[in-house]
This record gives sequence, C-alpha cells and structure tokens, in this order.
Amino acid sequence: MQLWVGLGNPGTQYSMNRHNVGFMTIDALSEMHNLSKPIKKFQGWVQEGRIGNEKILFLKPATFMNESGRSIRSAMDFYKLSPEDVTVFYDELDIAPFKVKIKIGGGAAGHNGIRSTIKHIGEDFRRIRIGIGHPGHKDRVSGYVLGNYAKDEIDDLADMLGAIGAEAHWLAQNNAPRFLTEFALRMQG
Repeated sequence: MQLWVGLGNPGTQYSMNRHNVGFMTIDALSEMHNLSKPIKKFQGWVQEGRIGNEKILFLKPATFMNESGRSIRSAMDFYKLSPEDVTVFYDELDIAPFKVKIKIGGGAAGHNGIRSTIKHIGEDFRRIRIGIGHPGHKDRVSGYVLGNYAKDEIDDLADMLGAIGAEAHWLAQNNAPRFLTEFALRMQG
C-alpha cells in the first residue's frame, strides 16, 4: 500500500488558497479515480482506492498545515508503512505556476507542512512539488500563499490538476520520469 497525502488547511475559507493545492490534488484524484467516500481518521480525511494495480490510501490532514506530520505519522503507524511508501503533494514557491517537480528527501525550504512532515517521519518521502510561483518579495509571501487563485488562473489550475490525475498511474508505478514527461505533454496540448 502507498500513502498519498495532500497538504492544506481545513475549512472552506482556505479551499481556493494556493497553499491548499495539495488538498485540491487529492480532490481531483478522488474525482478521476473513483475513490471511496472520505472518512474522518488519522486526524484527517481518508479515502481508499486504486490507481492502476496499486492500492493507495489518500489523506488530507485536518491538523492545519503546521501539524500535518502528526496525521501522516498516525496513518503510517496504523498501516506499518515506511517513509518510502509516502508521497506528499504540496505548493512550492520556487517553481513556476502550474509546473510540477518531484524529489525524494531534502529540507523543508520554509514550507511548514513539509517541516512538520520531516519532524514526524524523516526526510525520505517522495515530494510532488506543485509550482505556485513567488510574489517577488519575501514580505508578500504569506499573503500570496494564503491568497486564492485568481480568476484568470482557474483554467490553468484545472488543466494542471487534470493532467496530474490522468498521469497518476505513473506515480503509482513509481515511474517519476515518465509521469513528468506525460504531464508536460498534456500541459502543452
């Protein structure tokens, strides 16, 4: 089993924040891959499903971003998973909007959800870094990250989430290079 986690803040007031693109990704995957109905478990909302032949547990922590790691650790302990079984989807300031990069390990780069995850499970999990771009000055970061996507960004956001969902089977098979290639081709079209 794999554990796929979307980072975000609970509550409708945050639902369209750039910081919640991890939650949006899990919602898109749920819609595209017929996941089970969400249930409250592991200090979050859990859904089960299959992408290709892989059984995956999907988690949206309800702990707020700064404590996401507690929820992830709880699910890992229950299913006896290791950090290598975990994939975390989250927003990344230092990547252009609607671009996606993947890495395993590394630091938090100022992201509180990743900092909490590292604190609770270590660094060796797969990260799907979803670009939101940078507002230009560090004083504007908080308002930008916690701000909603602009109306003129919604189509690009929907296209990106759709492309992630359509190519997710490559992630399930642990084929990150193929996922990135296919994702990029979809985003060009």
